[in-house]
This record gives sequence, structure tokens and C-alpha cells, in this order.
Amino acid sequence: MYEANTAVIGRVVTQPVVRGLQNGEQLLSFRLASTARRYDQAAGDWVDGGTLYLTVSCWRRGIIEGVEASLQRGDPVIAYGQLRSNEYTTRDGAERTDLEMRALAVGPDLGRCTAPVVRKTFARPDRTDPVERPSVDADTAGEPATTHS
Repeated sequence: MYEANTAVIGRVVTQPVVRGLQNGEQLLSFRLASTARRYDQAAGDWVDGGTLYLTVSCWRRGIIEGVEASLQRGDPVIAYGQLRSNEYTTRDGAERTDLEMRALAVGPDLGRCTAPVVRKTFARPDRTDPVERPSVDADTAGEPATTHS
């Protein structure tokens, strides 16, 4: 089995589903379709090429929570992770190969949609006070480094 990190741009074609595993871990998965397009000058229009289908699997808690709260069937997404091919035999005896991506990151394709950004907060046990950010007035950008008389 060969692994390669890659990004795939496409659409979610099945509703993301979370499953609990016997070892207590969770897995979120969905199918992604990525269709190649090219401009046909003779026809004067865009033409669809072949479609790549793959299963996107999310194993880390943070990405599972983010995908479950944000994405649904039909959404345009960009998924990044390790590609793996899985070979199996169906009940009918047919040999099949499925392409799977173990996702490291998944997000909306902002070239084809808009999405509000809600940042997750991770509390640090050794810190109870909020982090102070400098005020806008503290910034000296745009002021000359030296003054001449």
C-alpha cells in the first residue's frame, strides 16, 4: 500500500456520518466527488471530464467535530490527507478497489461558497486569565522610522 499526501477539491456526495468503534474511538466518513473540467473552444463551453470518487475518513476529534458541525451533502470542499487504496472482494466475488483519504484537514472551498469562521478555543489548564491583545493604537506601522528637522 502506497501513501501520498495530496489535496482534492470536490463536493461532498454523501452526508458525513460519525461511527463509534469498538475501541472507543470515533470515525467520521463521507464520499467526495471531484470532476475534472476543461474549456472546449470548439463548443465554446466548459466540458466535464472524468470523476474521481473517494472516501474521506476523519479520525482526530477536532476534525470530526469541525466536519460534523460544518459540512453536509452537496458542499464544495477541499480535503487534504494521505491517499490509500483498499482492495476487497464483494459478496458476489467481484474484485474492487476503493480510494480512501485519511484526512488531515477538510474545509469549504471558498472559491465556490462562503463560510463564517468560528475559531475553536482550547483552554490551557495553567492559565486562567485571558490573553491581552495590544490595542490598535499601540501599532506604529505607517509612522516614519526617523524624523528630520
